[in-house]
Parts: sequence; structure tokens; C-alpha cells
Amino acid sequence: MKVSYQWLKEYLDLDVEPRDLAEKIARTSVDINDVYSLSDGLKKLVVGEVVAMEDHPNSDHLHVCQVNIGEEDPIQVVCGAPNVQVGKKVITALNGARIADNVKIKRGKIRGVESNGMLCALQEIGFSDKIAPKAYDEGLYFLPTDAKPGDSVFSYLGMDDTIIDTDVTPNRGDMLSIYGNVNDIAAFYDLKPHFKEVAVEENDDQATSDLVSVDINDPKASPTYKLRVIKGVKVADSPLWLQIRLWNSGIRPINNVVDVTNYVLLKYGQPLHSYDYDALPGHDFGVRHAKEGEKFTTLDGDEQTLKANDLVVTVNDQPVCLAGTMGGEGTAVADSTTTVALEAAIFDPVMVRKQARRLDLHSESSMRFERGINPATVETALNEAAELIKELAGGTVTKGIVTGSEKPAQSKQIVLSLAKINDVLGTSLSLAEVEDIFRRLQFGCETDGADQLTVTVPARRWDIFVAADLYEEIARIYGYDNLPATLPVMTRNHGGLTERQRFIRASRHDMEGMGLDQALSYSLTTVELAKQFQIDPVAEPMKLDFPMSSDHVATRMSIISGLLLDVAYNVAHGVDNVALYEEGRVFLPKGGERPEEQEHLAGAITGQLLTNDWHHDDRPVDFYQLKGIVERYLHNLGLAGKLTYEADQSRAEMHPGRTANIMLDDQLIGFIGQVHPAVAKSFKIPATYVFELNLESLMAAPKIANVYHPISKYPSITRDIALLVDQDVTNEMVTAIINKRGGAFLKQVHLFDVYSGLHLPKGKKSLAYTLTYQDDHDTLTEDQVNTAFTKVTKALEDQLSAEIR
Repeated sequence: MKVSYQWLKEYLDLDVEPRDLAEKIARTSVDINDVYSLSDGLKKLVVGEVVAMEDHPNSDHLHVCQVNIGEEDPIQVVCGAPNVQVGKKVITALNGARIADNVKIKRGKIRGVESNGMLCALQEIGFSDKIAPKAYDEGLYFLPTDAKPGDSVFSYLGMDDTIIDTDVTPNRGDMLSIYGNVNDIAAFYDLKPHFKEVAVEENDDQATSDLVSVDINDPKASPTYKLRVIKGVKVADSPLWLQIRLWNSGIRPINNVVDVTNYVLLKYGQPLHSYDYDALPGHDFGVRHAKEGEKFTTLDGDEQTLKANDLVVTVNDQPVCLAGTMGGEGTAVADSTTTVALEAAIFDPVMVRKQARRLDLHSESSMRFERGINPATVETALNEAAELIKELAGGTVTKGIVTGSEKPAQSKQIVLSLAKINDVLGTSLSLAEVEDIFRRLQFGCETDGADQLTVTVPARRWDIFVAADLYEEIARIYGYDNLPATLPVMTRNHGGLTERQRFIRASRHDMEGMGLDQALSYSLTTVELAKQFQIDPVAEPMKLDFPMSSDHVATRMSIISGLLLDVAYNVAHGVDNVALYEEGRVFLPKGGERPEEQEHLAGAITGQLLTNDWHHDDRPVDFYQLKGIVERYLHNLGLAGKLTYEADQSRAEMHPGRTANIMLDDQLIGFIGQVHPAVAKSFKIPATYVFELNLESLMAAPKIANVYHPISKYPSITRDIALLVDQDVTNEMVTAIINKRGGAFLKQVHLFDVYSGLHLPKGKKSLAYTLTYQDDHDTLTEDQVNTAFTKVTKALEDQLSAEIR
């Protein structure tokens, strides 16, 4: 809420600078967004009176004006405003002035005619379109006739006021009014507010009950509903003081009737609504739920389609207002209005919030209804508004108030213990000090003279319910910065990561070290995506009873689908090379209310891992690059079991010829491969390779501790061997035989060539390996290597029917 400092001073004898006050509010009540004046950054803006005007000789829309600025001679200003008139007092920017957006005004010539300044509209000196009066949207703003030429315009427009823009939390709805702010600030500085209740002068010859009636069938929907009628009004512009109050609070002035309702809303936090009495379809008011599909046109001209849980004010059962949100176009106060029906009510905050959110019609009124209304000031606000309309728009207030429902203003009594207060706050306050705090808050307080206090909380603080709320009130008025500071009690145990945390952190470091970027995706997804890419497929995911959206209805059972959405987002934004990993939990239904949570690690790569440069050619990612990443990661874990990759064609989301299950001994721990082209197309991504591993299985698997082995100082010997084998012979079969028969000195087996095609028999392929031999303790001889190599070739010939080439 934008709080006017000058408005506060009408009700409080404040002797504190506005910025100091804002800092106190921030430390004690609510956050502060900004502290500013509308005159900030502006200078040399004065009152000018147009004393003469003629058409510009070289333009069909410009005027040459002589402007009195309080000096001996008027200045000449060229102006293009369509409403400039002789005799009007206008905002004049002198030579060297600064206006909005730090624009500097300089003396110069406009189409050959000298101009010594500028005549300004409100928008040109910083007023936004949302608060500037609509009548002056496309022209100059006319100052009061008693404005003195040469005086600064700031005081005439309220621009010398300081605005404290507060950020009110949902629990402090009372701070959305000057009334609430005054009471709170009075407690800070131990001041006495001087509000005066306005007496209404009624017309005894006409009773309001003869003009309108109210029937509230559901008191929960509208706990309080009151009406007054003002007859014989003349709708016109509001006086300047009222317009200033509104635009300094961020509200645009409309007319004297509507402006009064907005003024009272800001003062008391009580929304009011004014109806054109003669435009109503009848005079029997009510509040009901809307009919499903019912149509209603709001003040902004939009036709709304209502639902059964929306709330409307009706007249003769026809909707005339969205209760607590926005009035109707057909019954709005207009220039022709002569009789006004004035409504003050309390509506159910939950209904108002749901309605405003669904229709996207958040207003000053709905914001206050959602946070709560003070029942003690409903009638006060209604009476003051009626009297102000009578004063500013003429007319008479009919006798009495028609009440359809009324929620009595009830105070609450809460019992406190002084010992408990000091125990909670860590203070040593005396009973007298606590009593004084409640006196400043204007809360009733009775004590038993020893330890117990009975506090009476007025209805205007509807956010206070229990003792803990009052502890907070004591703390903030006493001053949070006055509370004693103590160091937290800590144990002497050394902190550290658990084995599980270390494993997960090491996994992340490995992935990032191999060039993958971490991604974070939602744990909730659609049912279709939840079923895809499971390591060990489960029929159905767990579903939420109350999902936040249609895209988040089920728990994920795989991480890959979320990564593919991230890949699609990057590709759609022109990023062709994407390498992502995610470590997180999946949720597998196991019967019962809660799913089994498993840590998984997944990756997705598309495009190139390494960008091409002068010594690297383009090389799109393939199965073997991704397999290398997975193998390196698994190798770093030091798994004791045997890792194998088995071709798999059963996964519908994966390419049938480029997918493999990853086995640890006989246990499935994950899979790797290319996303099926049809699935990739549905995600709108190019060829993408993915993997997913079950970290629970990997964490539980036996590990081999890392043991340091010194590098041998003796030379190694290599032997190359090329084999002609059947097409169904795999690299794993060959390397298993070589490692088994290679002897104690065989250190490494490296496949460096695979060939099939011309010059080879049908159904055959050629595999070429380099075998590295080395002794850690002595120099190998040719005979030792030859003997070991012969055993390898013989085993390959015998077991695989390999032909040594």
C-alpha cells in the first residue's frame, strides 16, 4: 500500500523524518518497497498563466503562448497541446528544468519561433497513465485558479508529499488502510491517534428502507451487508485535495462519488460500492452464488462467464456486481446519475479470492476482502462516505441504514503468563512494561498483580488468535533489536558427509568432469511420461489426489523423460549441442500409501560433445561415446562385480538396435542407448542418446578399495593380432579369452580396428587388437612374450574358430 506521510500526520503528531519512519515500519510491522516523492528528480516546474496565445505561423497545430510566471514580463512558449487556453493556470517547465525520465528543457526554436520552456501534461512530469485523471489524458493539466504564477507546482499537486510504499503480508490486512497504519505507528512512538467519527446529516423526510431492501440468505457468504441511499447528487470532478489523496495512493480519480468510495477504502480498509440507483433493475438487493454459465459484464467492459462457486450481488435476482471484486457496467455511477445506492459489506474471503484469481480481476477491493475486513468500522466507513458524497456532490442522505446481515465486532480475550513471555522472548520484562506495551497497542489488559495477564484484543486486529501472536506483538513494540542476543548451543562433534552423501557428490563431480551439465526437473509429471524409460518397468505410477496442474499429476519413475524436456527446451532456443545429467529420486509404487524412493542417475546428450575446430572434425555423439562416459563412471566406483552390456530390444522408447541393458553380475542396474526416433520426434528433438542407472544398487554393491601400484620402470612389449571371426562373435567374447589365456604379464587389450565387407567371406568380420605385455619386476624377453602370445592365438582358434590373419 502507498501510504501518504502527510495523510498520516493528519491523525498523528509525528515528529520523525519519513525515511526514518519507513525504516521503523520495516523493522516492526511490514516490509517497505520504496520511499519516494513524486517530485524526485524534477526541478524548475512552476505555475504559469497563459495570458495570450496565437497560432504558430509555420504549423497547423502549434500555438505561440505568452505565459506569466510571476516575473515582470511573460515568457514565450510554443505549445502543441490541443486544450491550451488563455486564462488557464498550467504546469510550466522553465529553461533548464528537469521533467520525467530526466529530460532537460532548453531554450530553443520550434519551426523558427523561439520557445523558452514547455507547458506540461501530468504524464510529462512523472504521473503514470494509471493515476492521471482521464480528462487530461491528451492535454495540459489545469491548476487551481488561485494558484500563484511563479510558485512551485509541487505543493499544488501534492508532489511534495513523501510516499511510503509498504509490502503488506497476508496476515496483516489491517495495514492496508491509513487507519491501521496510524494505530500501528502510534504504538511505536507512544502517540495518541486523533480520528474523529463523522456525523451523518440525514433527511428525516425520506427513509432508506422505503427505497431499498436487502435479503441475505447465506450469512457465511456475506456476514455483513449494509446500504445507504443519497438522493439529488450532481456528479462532477472531485476537489483537488481528494484527487491528490488518490493519485498519491496509486488510484486514478474518476468523479466525486467514486472518488469518495476509494478515499474511504484507503482510510478504513473498507471497500464500498456505489450504484446508480435509477439504473438498477429493481431495488431488492441480495447476495447469492452465481448460476453456472451466467453472463455478467464488469466495469471494464469485459463479459464474464460465471461459475456456480462465484459470488454476486443481485438486485431483483439479477447480478449487478461481482461481490468483493468488481461492479457491473450497467449500474456504474455516470455523469447523469442523481441517486446513489451505497453499499458497505463483508464478503467471504475465500470465495472472493478464488473468484478474483479465476477471472484475473484483482482489485484494491478484492485485495482487502481476501485479507479480512474490520467489522467495527463497516458502518463508520459507510456513514463517512455518505456524508462526504453529500458535501462534495450535493444531495441528501436518506434516513437510516438498511442492514441485510451484520457480523458483530467482537474482541478476543487471551490469557498470558509473564514468566512464559520472558521465557519465549529471552527477556526480563516486568509486568508494568508488558502492560505499557498493550496500552500503546490500545489492547485492554488486566493483571492479577503477580504473573497473569488477561489481554483483550480489539476486532481491528483480526490476525491475533493465540498467545504466540501476542508474544510477537510484545517483541515488535519492545523492539526486535532490543532482544538479547545469544549464541546457539552447539555440540563439539565434527561435521561431515555420510557415505551416501559422499557417493552422490562424487557421482555429480564425475558427470561434470566428463562435460555434462547438471539439470533439475520436476518430480511430478504426466502419467504418460512417468511410464516411459523405466529401468525395471512398473505398470502405473502413483497419482496425486489434488495435482497443481495437468502436467504434474503423477510421480516420476524415471529421470530421462524430464531430461528430454530440458533438451527440447534448449533445442527450441537454438542450442544444438546439449549434454545434461540429473541425479535425483524416482518414486516406484510398491503397494501402500507411500512409494519406494530410489536415487537414480541419468544423462542425455544430443549434438556434439566436443565442438569442431581446426584439428577436430564434426563428430555427433554416438552410442560408444556415451558408453565411454558410463564405463568411466562405473570404473571410478571400483565395483567388485562383473559389468556387462547386453543388447535389448524390449524397450519401446529406445532404438531397438542401439540399446543395451547394463548388468552387474546378474543384476540389472540400468540401460543405455539411443532414444527411438519416433519418441524423439514427439519431444521435437534430434537424435539423442541417454542412460539411466539405479544408484541404490550401485551403492549397495561390493567395492574394491583403491590400491596404489607403482609404475613399472621396465619396458613394455606389444603384439598386434588380426582375427577373422563370425559376425555373431562379440568383442567381449574375444577379450575374455585373451585375458584368460594371456598370462601374468598381459597388461592391456585394445581393439583398434573392425572391418567387414569387400574381400572378406560372407558372414565374417575382422577384429584387430593390440596386446601389451609388461613385467613389473624385470625386463621381458621375446621368448616369454612369444610363448604367452601363442597360447592366446591357439585359444582363439580353438574356441572361436578364429582365423589369424
